[in-house]
Parts: sequence; structure tokens; C-alpha cells
Amino acid sequence: MEFVEFGGLVVVLVVLLALDSHFFARGREATFRESVIWSLGWLALGLAVTGVVFALNGSEDGVSYLTVYLIERSLSLDNLFVFILLFAYFGVPHAYRARLLFWGIIAALVLRGLAILGGTALIEQFHVVLYALGVLLLILAYRIYRGVGEDVDPDKNLVVRAVRRVFPVTDGFREGHWFVREDGKRHVTPIFLCLAAIVAADIAFAVDSIPAAFAITREPLIIWAGNVFALLGLRALFVLVEGLIKRFRYLDETIAIVLALVAVKLLIEEWVKIGPIASLALVGIAFVIGIGASLIADRRDPEGAAERRAEAEEPLQDDAQTTPSDP
Repeated sequence: MEFVEFGGLVVVLVVLLALDSHFFARGREATFRESVIWSLGWLALGLAVTGVVFALNGSEDGVSYLTVYLIERSLSLDNLFVFILLFAYFGVPHAYRARLLFWGIIAALVLRGLAILGGTALIEQFHVVLYALGVLLLILAYRIYRGVGEDVDPDKNLVVRAVRRVFPVTDGFREGHWFVREDGKRHVTPIFLCLAAIVAADIAFAVDSIPAAFAITREPLIIWAGNVFALLGLRALFVLVEGLIKRFRYLDETIAIVLALVAVKLLIEEWVKIGPIASLALVGIAFVIGIGASLIADRRDPEGAAERRAEAEEPLQDDAQTTPSDP
């Protein structure tokens, strides 16, 4: 039965990815308003799946899916922030970013699926793995609390360095191609280098995010479903994430607290059992407090809030003026 459910989820995933690729800003830049509408639509779909899981597997799995979905969705914001830094580092024109994001999402889904299967097998054989995952979550919480982007250096990335050793790199984007043949040799473009860096980041994200899901449930189908619907629609969310991160004053701190809470749950579950509903309530309370604290801080510091809003709008305005170049 579980094999059939996995197969059905894969079919739904392929259909939704095709719809996203075909209808969302195909061949052009997405507008801010369009991205808001699509992002809200994907969010509504992800939340609506809770009812499907509830009907098929019962209330406990339904609540577990919703908790996993909300955690993975919040983590995807920081993931996208890293993608923004990589795009800026490699100077990728806005018109080519959607395609890179699409393949980045595919890579993330595959890598997280493998991480879920591997993690499930390890947990079944070695219970001590749970404590290792809890420690990893605490480390991730600390890293996010410090702020993403401080340690992002693509030149130190092993995957990027390996690609550079195998292929020469062109000095331009070559109309968005990944590979070109010049002077009788195959070259890679900066776009392919950026893709390599994104895949490497996806590997790190899989290692970081899957332990959070295992803190909620051990059901691989529920975990992967939460990841699938959390990652769908990231192309639309990408347009908004710069503004969201800069306008939400305490976003990193809130995500760090959520991860710390689920890490503690994982570490103490041998002695204290925290059910799915309590876990969901803790995550929800953390986000409500984080949003409320951000709003209160903005009211007390309107000048700082205005500066962040202006900074959030600048990248969107710059992107609107960016056109693909081939130096």
C-alpha cells in the first residue's frame, strides 16, 4: 500500500512541476504581484494536503504532516536566501534564474528522498542515530541564529572546484547554455557553475532539514510529502524571499528557536513523549511570537523598518532592469 502511495505522490509531483514550469512566468520575468498570488496558491495547496492525509491515514499522521510541512517551508526561506547569494556571486541574470531554480528543486527532492530512506534505515538499526540528529539540529539552529550567508563562499565549494578542474569556464553566459564548445574544447558557463553550487547547497540542506522531520515522525512517506509540498512553488517564493527576509526582523531567530525546540523533543523523547498536536502547537506559538516581536520592534523603530523595506525593494527594482548579457 505504501508503494502505491509513493507512486501516487510521484505522479502528483511530476504534474505539479509541469504546471509550474509551463504557466508561471514562462519565457519572461515574473511580476511581484504574480509571485504573491502563486506563492499563496502553493501555500494553500500544501495546507490542503493535510486534509487528504487526515482522510487516508488518520488524524495523527495529518498533524505530523502539517508540522513537517511548516518546518520545511520555513527552512526553505533560508535555503532561498543562499540561492540569492549564489546568483549574485556568479552574476546570473534574472532571466536565467527560474530555470536554475527548477533544476535546483528537482535535485533537492531527489537528495531529500535519499536522505529520508537512509535516515529511516539507520534509525531502525541504531537508535543512537536519533541523538546524533538532535545534536545536528542544535548546531543548525545556532548557525541560522548567527545568520545565513556569512560562510557562503562558492570558490571554497568542493563541487565547484571539481568542475573547474575538469572543464574550462567561459567568460560569459552564452545565451543561458550550460555547455559550449569553443576552440575544439567543451567549456562550462558560469550558469553551470552556479548549478553545481546549488546542488552542493541542496546536499547540505538535505542533511540539515531531514533531522527536523524525524523529530516529528518516523514515517518516510509523511516526511517526503511534507518536503515535496514545501519545495513546490519555490520559483514564485524566490521573488518574494528577499523582501520577506529583510522585512521580517526576527526571521532567522524564529527559525532557530523552532529547530532548537524540535531538537530538544528528539533528545528527550526516550523519557518525555510529546505528541504531534503538542509539537504543532509549539511550532505555531514560536512563529506567532516571532511575527509579533517583529511587528512590535518595527513600531518602536519606524526608521529602521523603513530602511529595511527600502532595501527589500531595491533588488526587485534592479532585477526588473536586468537583461541577459553575453560579454
